[in-house]
Amino acid sequence: MARKVFEQHEAVSAVVPSDEGYHAAIAIKTLEGGTPPRFHKVLEGQTFKTALAADTAAADVLETLQAIDAQGAPSFTVI
Repeated sequence: MARKVFEQHEAVSAVVPSDEGYHAAIAIKTLEGGTPPRFHKVLEGQTFKTALAADTAAADVLETLQAIDAQGAPSFTVI
């Protein structure tokens, strides 16, 4: 699991299980706490056979995370 901290939020690489395998995701929560993290699937259309492979892919995407807005939505650098 990779982690990136911003002024008011924390983002971590994550996985979302599905019937086909696992999806790479970024989980975002406020540093103040009190609300559960929101999961944002990344690499739409791709499924991974293992949770480790999905988390590794999510960690790569996490490196492109540039900002998180006040509502907790991520903003990525396009490569």
